[in-house]
Amino acid sequence: MQRRSLLAALMLFTALTLAPAARAGRSCEPHRATVASVERGLRLAQRTHEELEAQHARDGTRLVLLARAGRDLTRYGLHYSHMGIAWRTEDAQGRPAWRVLHKLNACGTASADLWRQGLGEFFLDDPWRYEAAWSVPTPEVQGKLLALLAHDAGVVRLHHRPYSIVSYAWGTRYQQSNQWVLESLAMALEPAAGSRERAQSWLQLRGYEPTVLQLGPLTRLGGRMSAANVAFDDHPDAKRFRDRIETVTVDSVFAWIERARLGAAPVRLQDEQ
Repeated sequence: MQRRSLLAALMLFTALTLAPAARAGRSCEPHRATVASVERGLRLAQRTHEELEAQHARDGTRLVLLARAGRDLTRYGLHYSHMGIAWRTEDAQGRPAWRVLHKLNACGTASADLWRQGLGEFFLDDPWRYEAAWSVPTPEVQGKLLALLAHDAGVVRLHHRPYSIVSYAWGTRYQQSNQWVLESLAMALEPAAGSRERAQSWLQLRGYEPTVLQLGPLTRLGGRMSAANVAFDDHPDAKRFRDRIETVTVDSVFAWIERARLGAAPVRLQDEQ
């Protein structure tokens, strides 16, 4: 028991000292990590690793679209807040490892950057619900996304640093985390979609439908005044003034991938305690 507590404390120290001050699909409110929260995050990461390895053994899966529940979005009928691209690789000792490429917003700012992290980092920081979900793309889609990940120039090509958590799905002024994943997927599948505008046109032709959030003027005003990473000025006036905020969500991406036959229905994994 003493050894386990020491290990947990060391893991907590590592998480607190090495974790970036960046968030996506999580609250930016100050909080203090605990040994229990770090243990749960790492346990979810380990279980996710084991499930992904089992999937790989069954059918050769090498890449998934991985989501977490960092924010409570149930009031909008949504389950997950943030998505990244997870792929199978090896660690320094040659053991199988799963890494995640995702876009993170620097708290208190209106910009974001791309990060490559391990599963442990992806699930730490006290999420609202300790649950993972992933969609396994078809082998063809996996291959094209893996080819994209192999070159930094391809990874960053559609990345746009100005960030709003509710960026307009068909706009280019801002780009939120799930939007980067979706637009990069479009570019991987259609190389001619080498700009954000072309990627969005391709997605519209393929039937992608963003989530429509019903946000009234007081909610919009409060969000804009209280957080640098929330903006509504990229949404068309005709939609914004009707309280229709169209943005890219994990749930809408999962639904579209299955509907477009680009991948399977999401697998869900929850840490029960």
